[in-house]
Amino acid sequence: MPRMQDDTSTGITTRTPPVRTTTSSYSVVVVTGPDVGTSFLVDGSSPARVYLGHGPTCELKVSDRRISRRHAAFALAEGGLRVTDLDSTNGTFVAGVRVFDALLTDGEIVTAGESTFRIDAAGAREVSLSAAESFGRVVGASAEMRRLYPLLETLAASDVPVVIEGETGTGKEALAEAIHEASPRAAGPFVVFDCTAVAPTLVESELFGHERGAFTGAMASRKGLFEQADGGTLFIDELGDLDPTMQPKLLRAVERMEVRRVGGDKWIKVNTRIIAATRRDLDREVQDGRFRDDLFFRLAVARIELPPLRARRGDIAHLTRHFWKRLGGLGEPPYELLRRFERMPWYGNIRELANAVSRCIALGEQNVQAEPAPTGHGDAMEEVLALDLPYPRARDRILAEFENRYVKRVLTLHNGNVTRAAEASGIGRRYFTTLVSRTGKP
Repeated sequence: MPRMQDDTSTGITTRTPPVRTTTSSYSVVVVTGPDVGTSFLVDGSSPARVYLGHGPTCELKVSDRRISRRHAAFALAEGGLRVTDLDSTNGTFVAGVRVFDALLTDGEIVTAGESTFRIDAAGAREVSLSAAESFGRVVGASAEMRRLYPLLETLAASDVPVVIEGETGTGKEALAEAIHEASPRAAGPFVVFDCTAVAPTLVESELFGHERGAFTGAMASRKGLFEQADGGTLFIDELGDLDPTMQPKLLRAVERMEVRRVGGDKWIKVNTRIIAATRRDLDREVQDGRFRDDLFFRLAVARIELPPLRARRGDIAHLTRHFWKRLGGLGEPPYELLRRFERMPWYGNIRELANAVSRCIALGEQNVQAEPAPTGHGDAMEEVLALDLPYPRARDRILAEFENRYVKRVLTLHNGNVTRAAEASGIGRRYFTTLVSRTGKP
């Protein structure tokens, strides 16, 4: 049984029995195309997002080559099944209209490539979810996280390579370390390599080590990170940013579990587990030729997608209490603070929430504010850039401003007719209505 620890405990947590819960479910059925008759059930036991494509890691895998490797994603949502086009080459269509995000209900038809898919409501289903509220140092009691915990336990007990996907700040490194700590390698080292933090010319030496005199400044032999992680886990962060010239060398090291130091002439055997993480869509990187498909297949034996905090809002109060206690807050966090946090967008995900709790403890509750909205004077993009936000938060702020302006403009052009505005926008009517509600436009 995998060992499960949090970041303050050294004891073993016993596995919590699963609990049964009821969830809606939908069947995605291929009704025309090369894979006619194929179907996939999306319910509460499915991953947070079920991927459609011809890539090997898609849950709904099809042979239609006009469908991208990772073409679209299906996910349960309030009131239906949400489909999101993943910047596919040939597009995703609902009722003949190209969509980028749409809410589907029973009987609707989705077209992708040369295939069509019918969405069938499959009724309420009882599924098992983990009753645990954490996996080691990863904390979360929402259904989105409790759905992941059994998979994490299984992966921790294995030795296969794992790729963790998710936005910046979602806790990818914490999850990698939790898997290591719950694995048979827990007594071994956990070594981190960030592909964005090392100059391309130094990556080979950093990963594989070097011999004395291999280059100017190499005054002594040095073990690389593969050797340093021998018997443990090497965590490669931001894998999608790895320089293309290093990808074949990394592939060889992973396949053969041996490395050769820069300037050396012998191969050194290592016993290292690889866990990688990326904020990028690796399927898109492979499709566009920026990432080697053989390296992708070798590392993505298992894939985990960590949802952003805005997709697991049931965890905001839970995480706030966790950080409040861990960071030395007295008693319980104020009720009004919890309510305010639940209304904030958290573009920086869990990292931003932890920083907000830390500021609150140090400076007082009144010093934690949602990010200010653009003033409306001058260029909106420049105003957001002037805030000096991290990239993901700045991107989301600009996207939100774009949505506001776009919805207002398209509604004006169509005299407030939501149906016509949705058709002109290439967005499903229900999703366009959600945009209207979210932006506050009449």
